[in-house]
Amino acid sequence: MENKESFWSPLDNAAKIFPAIRSQENTTVIRLTAVLTEPVTINNLFKAVEKAEKRFPYYRVRLRRGFFWYYLEQVDDPIIILPDDDMPCKAFGSNKENRLLIRILVYKNRLSVELSHILTDGHGVMTFLKSILIYYFREKGIIHNDQIEDFFVKDADKEELTDAYSRYFKENIPSVVSQPKAFHIPYPLRNKPRFDVLYAIIPVNEIKQKAKEKGVNITEYLIAVYLLVLQEIFYDCRNKGIPTPNKFARIEVPVNLRHIYPSKTMRNFSLFVIPEIDFRLGRYSFDEILKIVYHKMQLETDEKLISKIISRNVGGEKKLFIRGIPIWLKSLVLYFKYYSEGANQYSGVVTNLGKIDLPESICNRVEYFALTPPPPNRKLKINCGVIGYGNKLVLSFGNISRSKDFEQKFLHFLTRQGIHVKIENII
Repeated sequence: MENKESFWSPLDNAAKIFPAIRSQENTTVIRLTAVLTEPVTINNLFKAVEKAEKRFPYYRVRLRRGFFWYYLEQVDDPIIILPDDDMPCKAFGSNKENRLLIRILVYKNRLSVELSHILTDGHGVMTFLKSILIYYFREKGIIHNDQIEDFFVKDADKEELTDAYSRYFKENIPSVVSQPKAFHIPYPLRNKPRFDVLYAIIPVNEIKQKAKEKGVNITEYLIAVYLLVLQEIFYDCRNKGIPTPNKFARIEVPVNLRHIYPSKTMRNFSLFVIPEIDFRLGRYSFDEILKIVYHKMQLETDEKLISKIISRNVGGEKKLFIRGIPIWLKSLVLYFKYYSEGANQYSGVVTNLGKIDLPESICNRVEYFALTPPPPNRKLKINCGVIGYGNKLVLSFGNISRSKDFEQKFLHFLTRQGIHVKIENII
């Protein structure tokens, strides 16, 4: 990996679709932000980023277009550090930037990392930012090497560049059955630039207690709230005479497959569980939705069912006739497949990176983290990111519509359950 002339890599299975669908609006860019207790010291940050470049050489790459597939090629371009004074999750490729698919952004005490989904998933972004923070505080003399061994692997492992989907692909597995189209909220789009993010902070102990009372975890609780709000919007539409031809509400929930398969990969390695409710059966109570979500999450994170999805996704690219299709035609097929089998199939997204831990000596140097998933597409219009640190759980609602009705309904439900909600102007 250290020899740039010999380091190039095909895209992993999940990344293959992103070059076909990305645009100035649908950027496929993930952001993870650390809000520190004091302003960022730029000199220390520059040194930390230099060390991170060496530790994660596979992120210093540019996207190249081959005849049959896109691939990643290592380059000498340094990871740039920019002032964070603009819209989050912007597309890569503007004239002000170099060829990388990664950037660091700073504003006062706010430190953010943005990466294209072509490079990695939420786990990769989180690991990269944690590493920068450890390097940064080590440069400031606050943390020492003997304190970070449990949190940080100093040298890159060749397995980190593995396409884990292909590694765990199994032949002759039954395919996944396609689903009817899902309900989408009817709000009109905002004028460009459309992407806007609302951040809300809630106490972890409060929502954890509410979830425990219902016999579910925090992720399942939030998914159920999301579905409940979609149900309310669905019936609001019907009462106002707005057509609602699609009668299913589904939430796409990324699952980190590293918890299911042993893998050190720092590329994409996530798949989706999609809990749903069927409006043809009538209104659901919150407890009924919780029950559906809980069992769906338990069932579809089973390794055997996950292997069906991996088999479908990887099996297609291994077919000889598909491998021989030129890239321009592949991109066109992937674009239409994304909207027919992807965006049409679900009503929203909840991405929960879980709870971040840091070395004890720097825990009190970070106030909280915030995850901003890529801007939603024009069908979904809204998505949600979740991340916890200490007793703060940060919800981010990415929205390209003119309405804040969804966020208001979601947060009002939480306050009615006795959960304190604080709106934070993070960006």
